[in-house]
Amino acid sequence: MMRIPHFTLNTQGRDIAVGDVHGCFSKLEAALRRVRFDPAKDRLFSVGDLVDRGPESRQALQWLDLPWFHAICGNHELMTWRRADGRPIQEFDHRTHGGLWLDDCPPEEQQRIARRLQALPLAMEVDTPEGVVGIVHADFPYEDWNAIHGPGFDASDEYVCLWSIDRYETRYAGTVRNVRALIHGHRTTRTMLQLGNVYFIDTGGWREGGRFTLLDLHTLKPLS
Repeated sequence: MMRIPHFTLNTQGRDIAVGDVHGCFSKLEAALRRVRFDPAKDRLFSVGDLVDRGPESRQALQWLDLPWFHAICGNHELMTWRRADGRPIQEFDHRTHGGLWLDDCPPEEQQRIARRLQALPLAMEVDTPEGVVGIVHADFPYEDWNAIHGPGFDASDEYVCLWSIDRYETRYAGTVRNVRALIHGHRTTRTMLQLGNVYFIDTGGWREGGRFTLLDLHTLKPLS
């Protein structure tokens, strides 16, 4: 999972990041229509947690086949593929965290889900006119973005990237060096939260009464 894809500058359209989807792809489609998303020019980047909780988790693989849609691994992808592969995470009961849908999938489909979700990267980088933007699901354990490319990045760091809420809970506003901005989901907030150059964009589009924040990565402003 340590492959870190790098996306070069989109000179034809917009690059947009979206928070956790949690199986609510119809709601995401409606949000994209409202901002006139153009799949011929625009790209959509997911902070992870495509699956669980919502009614359309099985559509995740269809979205991952779309050439303009790019996602990283969230903790719910990890729980899903581990259980689908017969190696559930013992500390977390996936079923009680929105994972009952997986039981409705036949064994062959579960294996497809496991292979595809296991292949998702831990993070990704997107070039913008003002510099590189990093995307990690939950948190980042270093003050320097370049650490993610270093040989010392290990399993404990991956755990932070997938599960931690430390920065959010402590409201730590220190800047992560060598990256223009860092985009997270995982921790649901009423509105987008910025701490230093770190942005939390899961505003509960998958919840009743919530909405998806669609963040323009070129301007670092939410699209209305």
